[in-house]
Order: sequence, then structure tokens, then C-alpha cells
Amino acid sequence: MLANQGSTAKIVRPTTLRESVLERILELIIIGSLKPGQHLVENELADNLGVSRQPVREALQLLSGEGWVDLRPGHGAYVHSPTVEEADQLLAVRTLLEAESARLAARNPDKTDISDLRDICNRGLAACVADDVDAAVAANSELHTAVVNMSGNRVLADLTSQVARRVRWYHTPVARHRGRASWEEHAALIDAIEAGDEDVAADIMRRHTEHTRQSYLESRAQNPVEEPPAPIRRRRPRAVSG
Repeated sequence: MLANQGSTAKIVRPTTLRESVLERILELIIIGSLKPGQHLVENELADNLGVSRQPVREALQLLSGEGWVDLRPGHGAYVHSPTVEEADQLLAVRTLLEAESARLAARNPDKTDISDLRDICNRGLAACVADDVDAAVAANSELHTAVVNMSGNRVLADLTSQVARRVRWYHTPVARHRGRASWEEHAALIDAIEAGDEDVAADIMRRHTEHTRQSYLESRAQNPVEEPPAPIRRRRPRAVSG
């Protein structure tokens, strides 16, 4: 045993190539560069990411275990296409978690935290006005994470983080449709938290997340099936017979 465990610095584990490839593929899925149902061709991904096929294959297997990728025997890997039911269930759980986080955040509001929320909100609104969807989605995720962190409840923060990436995935297609209304709701939420009004903050967050949920469901109803882009395959040169 170490004599002084309290002063022992933790060893920072270096990120492996497989983990880096996994994170990059996952980000491409979340931002919509890789569409639901799209065929993930190992050679193409390896070329685009500048790596060999091995870390790509390993990353796809891990993403399959996490539900982001579907491995179809004899056909390859495809971006998972979430059903309406699974998306609806996750977004409903998100509403419960984030409404409670908003209520707790309003219990003891901190001036610095409130200032940070307003800064994020202003950046998000600016991105919305500029029609920068990626920046708006990133700011939205940042603001919601900040509210959860303000709750002071670590268990709630852990549970929320488990669904945060999928929430971002579902939010990206409807971010433009939600537009300024989403950021006006954020501003009202910040006002309620600053005022220390727990019930109002929880209600605003509940209605805000429900609006996103309904927007996603309406979008899926209008576009029930998306045809995935056809994979680009390289033709192998024919053998020359002598």
C-alpha cells in the first residue's frame, strides 16, 4: 500500500487509435454526416479518417454494442435507424431528468452560473440567426449540460449524460425548425432559475423538451423512411486471361 494515497496522482490513460476512430465515427453519425441506414464501408471510412481498416472494424463493433451501428451478417455495418418508439421513449425520459435538473438548479442559483448560461444562450441565438445549425446544436447541448451541472445532483448528471448524445442526434434534424423559439424558451428558463422559482423552472424545461420531442415525432411522421445513400464501392480490376 502507498504511504500517502491522497497525494498520488492518477495516471492519465492515453486515448487509443480505436477510441479516436470510434469518437470520430460517432460524431459523424450525431451531426448527420452519416445518415440512419447508411452503409458503412470499412475501406471508405479508413481512407477518410486516414487509418487502416483494423481500428475502423473494431470501432464499428463497439458502436454496434452501444446501439449506434447495426451489423448485418453477410451485408456489413449500417448506421442504426432508430424506431419512432425508441426515440419517443428516450426523449420522454430526457424530459423527466431535465425538468428535475432545472428545479434543483433554481434552488440555489449562482451569479456566475447564470452569467455563463446567458452567454451560452446568446451564442446559440446568434448561431440560430446565422443559420449555423451545428453551432446552434452544440450551444443547445452545452446549455442543457450546464443546467444539469447546476443541479448539484451527481446521479442525475450521470443519468442525463447517458442519454445526452442520443438527444443531440435526435435534436439535430429539427434544430432549424425549432429556431428562435427554442432560444426564447432557454432565456425564460434562465430567468426562472435566476429568480429561484423551482416550479416555474421545472415547468419551462418540461414544456421546452416536450416541444423538441413533438418536433422530432412530427418530422418522422412526414419522413417515415429515408432511403440511405448507396455505398460507393471500388471496382476490382478484372483478371487478364492469357
